[in-house]
Amino acid sequence: MLKRVLYGIGAATFAIAATIGVHSVATAADPPKADAAKSVDYTKVTPPDLVKQIPKGQLKNPYTDSQADIVAQGEHLFLSYSCNGCHGGGGGGGMCPPLTNDTWVYGGDDDTIFRLVTLGSDELQKQGYTRKGRENVVGPMPPFGTLVKNSDELWKIFTFVRSKYSANADPLYKFGTPPEQQ
Repeated sequence: MLKRVLYGIGAATFAIAATIGVHSVATAADPPKADAAKSVDYTKVTPPDLVKQIPKGQLKNPYTDSQADIVAQGEHLFLSYSCNGCHGGGGGGGMCPPLTNDTWVYGGDDDTIFRLVTLGSDELQKQGYTRKGRENVVGPMPPFGTLVKNSDELWKIFTFVRSKYSANADPLYKFGTPPEQQ
């Protein structure tokens, strides 16, 4: 009788352990959830690491261009990382495309822009992205992901850029071509 009880306990323990083990393996193999980026502390992750962690299409700026303090911080960062050297002081263009109009060379959604600045245009194209828009002046975007201290700073730069979107540009294109027009 004792053998049966011990055997039953052992079998039950094995079944529970196997179930937990299978669940853990399945969980580890599952792709990150769509809202995985929401739980990230952007001050503690570099842009290249964030690009590796979050699936394509799921990066979303946590800030809005109506947050004056974030816009001001973003402007300071835009200038300190010398973005103005190519894109002009207010993002209106220079030897590279303006960032204030309704033409987005690769797309204007948060995810595409984050990956473009992080990886650079050459690496972005290697990952399957293609040019969608055309500008008169289009130099290649060098990879800035390893130069920017953390992902939070990059999001703040984008918030500043979004705040400079031209009043003359079509507001439907502020974040790239609307999905229904793609």
